[in-house]
Amino acid sequence: MKYLFSFVLLHITLFIFGQHQDKVDFTQAYASIEPNPHEKQIRGSVTYEFKVHAALDSIFLDAKDMYFSVFQLNGKDIDYVHKDGVVSVYHDFKAGSSYELKLAYLASPKQTVYFLGWDDDIEGNEQIWTQGQGKYTSHWLPSFDDMEEKVEFDLDIPFDEKYQVISNGKLVKTTRKSNTQKVWSFNMQNPMSSYLLAFAIGDYSKQELTSKTGIAIENYFYPQDSLKVEPTYRYTRQIFDFLEREIGVAYPWQIYKQLPVRDFLYAGMENTAATIFADGYVIDSTAFIDKNYVNVNAHELAHQWFGDLVTEKSGNHHWLHEGFATYYAYLAEKEIFGDDHFYWKYYKSLLQLQNAVDRGEGQNLVNAKASSLTFYEKGAWALFMLRELVGDAVFKKGIRTYLEKYKFKNVTVPDFLEVMEKVSDSDLSNFKREWLESSTLPFEVAKKSLAVKSESLTLLFTMKKDLKKAKNDDIDYLKYWQRTKSAYFKQYLLDNYFGTLPETLIKGAFASNNITVRQSLAIKTDSIPLSFKQEYESLLDDKSYITQESALFKLWASFPKNRKTYLEKMKDVEGLPNKNIRLLWLTLAILTNDYDGQNTQKYYTDLTSYTAQEYTWETRMGAFQYISEIGFNDFSIKNLINATAHHSWQFRKFARDVLDDLLEDPDYKIRIEALAKELKEDELRYLNTKL
Repeated sequence: MKYLFSFVLLHITLFIFGQHQDKVDFTQAYASIEPNPHEKQIRGSVTYEFKVHAALDSIFLDAKDMYFSVFQLNGKDIDYVHKDGVVSVYHDFKAGSSYELKLAYLASPKQTVYFLGWDDDIEGNEQIWTQGQGKYTSHWLPSFDDMEEKVEFDLDIPFDEKYQVISNGKLVKTTRKSNTQKVWSFNMQNPMSSYLLAFAIGDYSKQELTSKTGIAIENYFYPQDSLKVEPTYRYTRQIFDFLEREIGVAYPWQIYKQLPVRDFLYAGMENTAATIFADGYVIDSTAFIDKNYVNVNAHELAHQWFGDLVTEKSGNHHWLHEGFATYYAYLAEKEIFGDDHFYWKYYKSLLQLQNAVDRGEGQNLVNAKASSLTFYEKGAWALFMLRELVGDAVFKKGIRTYLEKYKFKNVTVPDFLEVMEKVSDSDLSNFKREWLESSTLPFEVAKKSLAVKSESLTLLFTMKKDLKKAKNDDIDYLKYWQRTKSAYFKQYLLDNYFGTLPETLIKGAFASNNITVRQSLAIKTDSIPLSFKQEYESLLDDKSYITQESALFKLWASFPKNRKTYLEKMKDVEGLPNKNIRLLWLTLAILTNDYDGQNTQKYYTDLTSYTAQEYTWETRMGAFQYISEIGFNDFSIKNLINATAHHSWQFRKFARDVLDDLLEDPDYKIRIEALAKELKEDELRYLNTKL
């Protein structure tokens, strides 16, 4: 699921529809979805089959910004009321009867469906993708914002045949619609909540894998990224097989797909059988150490059980989604990267949680408005401690029983605890009070549980006790450094005590040839002493773009006479997907007076080019940050104004803050007012509030 999640009730449909949960059951939906990217519209139709268990006089669907051309009940036109995003049908629905509701509509979604790249001339840059969580699918399909209405959805999606169309379920066939269009037909065999419906359209190729249990795994990628497939999807099959084995319940869907999209709102989203994730995770092998997809991969896959198969009743029970997915993703990382990785990650998580408590920002896990830190990290900790409490065998039996009992249904936290109490034959009221209901957490108990399992963490805790007893300059850090081979301990020492560490230890860190340890050296130093010049220069060759970026800047700043050498060495390196090294290199090349002066203007033009809409928002934001220090041209100003209307809230807020600063300058304000006349109305929405 997305890592920054805000649970919002759009209207009172949950309450209204909840009144009918025991009276009506929507079982099947057959939908056709035809996107029009140039008009940013969806023309669609859907037929719902439902059964009435007790007499009622109305049914409801959620439908935002739609015009209906067909509205039929059992093949006959019927009146309806469409108000405030809710469609109401009033009729004498008889107990024990089955009905068919058929709709045809035109939707103009203001959110949820994102049309990217259709207004430019860049070939292959076009995409359409959806993000329906928590209650937004009703912007493109008349459906149910209430998560408790689970339906088996089958989708037909007609579109231009030169693109790939991906959606939930198994692709059962493609048929010809016209000379240029095909229809992709997808089948789901089991019911799901509407918010987990999704589709994506773009220029994709795919890698095909098969799990040990025979499930087809499809990993999509942009054709130009064929060399990035292995590092991006590294360990995918191992993660899949591990989760099936660890959870003890077979993967519940027919197929599993993963696909990257541009400018996604979050890290990833666990749409049923079809995870969509941010293409910033599409990486080469050098970037793997800096920003890999492994945790997100495992997290979204775990959601196929915890969230998709078994779904919360409301936000008060969100722990059952995010805490569980975070926990099982950590277990998958333990399987891949080892125990040391696992326990140190949990320790860093524990520190984050305790820091929040110390700031007075601690939250409990049954609060629907709790933060992502609470739902994800505290949620994962609660499961870690529950397993410690009941034991491995009982814990795994409880998870299997819980999933089997509530598969394709909705649950509450008490439902889960009831299962665990029954399986463990124990009273979990203390666990519930300490880990679920308290806004604090038993920090020392949790810390002790880690120390028992991790020698390197035990060493850290011992060192910290010694630090309390003595002054920093009396501590022999080298003694602790030499007592362990743990790279995680050594990183922690460098990250937290760098300024007090002896030169001998720093030289040992360089000599370790451990990429992550050396990365800490690159990041933590402010100014490079001449005695370490050669060691820091060696960091430019490390297989880490974050290391290279940090080393390049600090070497450039520390040794002006060697700037040309450093720039020449890193001239052709782009770096991470956000082009971190390329943007820094261009900026330094512009600022270096005696470096390739005849091309300075070209370098500036290249830097500003990265502010254009064709690039991801992370790349654009990095370019804007550097240009803010150098100065804006008209091209980058127009792109900045455009960014103030971007669908990503992080980028949108950043762009607005930068624009606000520019408007404080009278000269920039005059330029901005003149350039505004060349822009589209939707780009000027924010600027018009400032002028």
